[in-house]
Amino acid sequence: MATASDTLAPLMARIAAGDRAALRQLYDATSAKLLGVCLRILSDREESEDVLQEVYVTIWRRADRFEAARASVMTWISTIARNRAIDRLRARGPLAYAEPVEGLELADGQASVEALLEAGDDAARLQGCLSELDDRTQGVIRTAFFEGVTYEALARRMDAPLGTVKSWIRRGLARLKGCLER
Repeated sequence: MATASDTLAPLMARIAAGDRAALRQLYDATSAKLLGVCLRILSDREESEDVLQEVYVTIWRRADRFEAARASVMTWISTIARNRAIDRLRARGPLAYAEPVEGLELADGQASVEALLEAGDDAARLQGCLSELDDRTQGVIRTAFFEGVTYEALARRMDAPLGTVKSWIRRGLARLKGCLER
């Protein structure tokens, strides 16, 4: 039985070769999920749609950089969407913060992006390494990277100096890297 990841992987090579039909197929199969990722971070549909367009332009330009051995197609493109949405959120300014959209479901009959990401082996390793961190460090990393909250907004939430929050995250990421490399 073929998984969604199995059906998407061949599209990446075709996209890298300039096949527009393959990009359209990828878009049809993944755009609802990626829009959900953007909406969850930005809480603004119009802005999320703009970011989604940027995501597919990036996929078109960088498809040749996709490495199936490192991540599934869905993980790779979800990461692009998440990063673009966070970049857009940060561009709003240092005091920008988008409240998370709860209960946002874009039904398409497929597993959610979160479910796909959590299902991977990397997610299990990451969860194990995150659990080795102290609660505060784990919390700031989860909030910044999984919820898309800016460092500035996180510092305000925690009533801590911005530099301190950045240090917690930097040291925590260094420990995570060491754990994941073991």
